Amino acid sequence: MRIEEFDALDAEAAAEVLRPCVAIGSWVDALVAGRPYDDAAALHAAAAAQAATWTDAEVERALADHPRIGERHQGAGTSAAMSRSEQAGVPQDADVQARLADGNRRYEERFDRIYLVRAAGRSADEMLVLLEERLANDDATERAVTRGQLAEIAVLRLQGAVT
Repeated sequence: MRIEEFDALDAEAAAEVLRPCVAIGSWVDALVAGRPYDDAAALHAAAAAQAATWTDAEVERALADHPRIGERHQGAGTSAAMSRSEQAGVPQDADVQARLADGNRRYEERFDRIYLVRAAGRSADEMLVLLEERLANDDATERAVTRGQLAEIAVLRLQGAVT
């Protein structure tokens, strides 16, 4: 949809466009309230800036809408379709799947949440290297990295939804 169309929507319809990008109500509310935008780039910049305000609790809740890397989102709706598309490039061969499953397990044991990484545009090997690097992070650093990855995913999804 074009930015002019987005700006012309009523508040609830605009929120419906934004919710599949990330399940954080404060982000959706702020972007809806910020309309109209001069152009799509202004919306995308506002989205990135608003993501910097997310709390740890908001990020944790939003992770519930994301499958593990290497797994397909089993839900329905726009967010699930976006997730499946983002992970479409992850090879389904047994070796890659076993390495991802092991890495996901170790990450979850270490940080007690799923390993979230922007999959769009990344190879499985690249995501595995990042996973290994992130396993060495302390908790505070990893929370910040996870927030950043979630923000990248949200803004990329928004860029696909509103041009």
